[in-house]
Amino acid sequence: MSRVEGPGRPADDRKFDAGEVIDAEAMLSGTGAGAEGGIVVPWPLLFRHRIHRRVARSERYQWWVLWTVLAGLLSVNITFTVFVVALPQVAQQLHTSVSTLTWTSTGPLLAFGVAAPILGKLGDLRGYRRLYLWGLSGAALSVVLTASAPTAGVLIGARLFDGVQGAATGAASMALVLQAFSHEDRVKAMGWWALVGAGGPVLGVTIGAPIIQYFGWRVLFWGELPLMAMAAVLAVVVLPAHDRPEASTTDVAPAEEVDTGQVRPVGSVGPVGSVAGTAAAGQVPEQHSGPAAPVSPWRQLDWVGSATLSTSVTLGLLALNVAPSWGFAAPPTLAVFALSLVAGVVFVLHERRAPRPLIPLRYFRMRNFVFPLGARAFTNFSYMGGFFLFPILMERVYGYSETRAGLVSTARPLMFSIVAPIAGYAAVKVGERFSIVAGALTLTASMLVFTQLGAQPSLAVILVALALSGVGNGISTPSTASSASNEVAPDELGVMSAAQQLITQIGIVAGIQVMVTVQASGHGGVGSLASFHRAYAVGAVVAVLAAICGFFVRNTPRTGRDQVIPEVPVG
Repeated sequence: MSRVEGPGRPADDRKFDAGEVIDAEAMLSGTGAGAEGGIVVPWPLLFRHRIHRRVARSERYQWWVLWTVLAGLLSVNITFTVFVVALPQVAQQLHTSVSTLTWTSTGPLLAFGVAAPILGKLGDLRGYRRLYLWGLSGAALSVVLTASAPTAGVLIGARLFDGVQGAATGAASMALVLQAFSHEDRVKAMGWWALVGAGGPVLGVTIGAPIIQYFGWRVLFWGELPLMAMAAVLAVVVLPAHDRPEASTTDVAPAEEVDTGQVRPVGSVGPVGSVAGTAAAGQVPEQHSGPAAPVSPWRQLDWVGSATLSTSVTLGLLALNVAPSWGFAAPPTLAVFALSLVAGVVFVLHERRAPRPLIPLRYFRMRNFVFPLGARAFTNFSYMGGFFLFPILMERVYGYSETRAGLVSTARPLMFSIVAPIAGYAAVKVGERFSIVAGALTLTASMLVFTQLGAQPSLAVILVALALSGVGNGISTPSTASSASNEVAPDELGVMSAAQQLITQIGIVAGIQVMVTVQASGHGGVGSLASFHRAYAVGAVVAVLAAICGFFVRNTPRTGRDQVIPEVPVG
């Protein structure tokens, strides 16, 4: 079996004919030998193998993986923001209220919190490509249910399911990208990742708003299906069929095993220095009568850890969502927060003694894991809190129409999308620490500009404040994502990708709810300019906390581009 060295290029030390792979898979899959012993191979399988092996031998294979994954993410998140614009129309057609339909936005966040840990770990055990394709299939089903929903209940249920598939596609896609790139280049990939994450919703608003106005909101979702179908076909062709780290030591020729570029004798297991290492040192390992029976992935899952972490995160998100209406100091809110804390403590106690922990606690003693995630949460707190407040500020204080306020607000994600890929490449030169600190301080400057807006500010000043916010988050996001990921073992990228997205969502929800509450509870009421100044001042303080976290991040060592990285099978 060929392997990948460097940035996704298969080595030529073992020559394989494509027919050998096709024949083997046909025999194993039971497509059958004919009466004369021939192999009958379905032409789609043959076509897929021929195209995949040609792509996989490209020196830029890791970029093919990135573009493939980003195509899927774009097809999924392009309607994320624009659906909020359609809520009044949806409420009228389904004979319900807009307040009831807010669960179409809140519900997916809670569903994501429940599903993300277990699905991320399942990707580690069963393969990220498989989880990604299941996620795209779930997204297509969610779109069909949403577009054809006859009642508000069905619509909310469809959006809840959308949160579950978001956990699958999000964790699997990030893990696939991180697995394809070396530690040194991951920050570049995360820059492009951020571009699609921020640019997809902007593109959705630009294209989707006219569609909703002239053709209706259901047409918008039906239009997603062709995009998802194309993304799925591209994923089947391009993504590696065997993408688990342990697959490289099992799906090999019978005469040898390959692991991270080293050939080992049959029967050797584990990394160099374990059983294989003792064999290399002249010691004879214990002989077994046969290979050990594989453990079912379902038995390897840490169900207790998944349940307690999901409970803690979900209750925390729920408390943040209801706190503005119940009150942060209200007994029911405090009770939900307390239950969330209790579940978190139970999770930690369980992980300390679990044989296969969901998230090994040793990661929380690593500065390049804890501080990047802290910076990520704090920057999203300020960024999304300010993002949510901005239309309210423009409409209630400065008299902008909804359309004009929405159009002006696109300056923020637009700058985010432009800057993020550039920042990924720049971080290779200046280091992740400088990028995170610079991004957080730029975001702080944006919050401070908003605190100084007068009664009649010029549009140029407002655009500068928005641009600073987008630039700040765009600079820091690739470095926070790659720094935390570089601390994670190759077989735990799925659950750690889910953890990163959970941290991001916690920061987003906390920022929106806290800053909105500060603004609404200030003296002078909702329409008071001073109340917005106070809310943005809170955002500035939290952005400074992100910069402090950035000071403690170590830069990723970069020793050269010709080093061998862990292999990725290309079959």
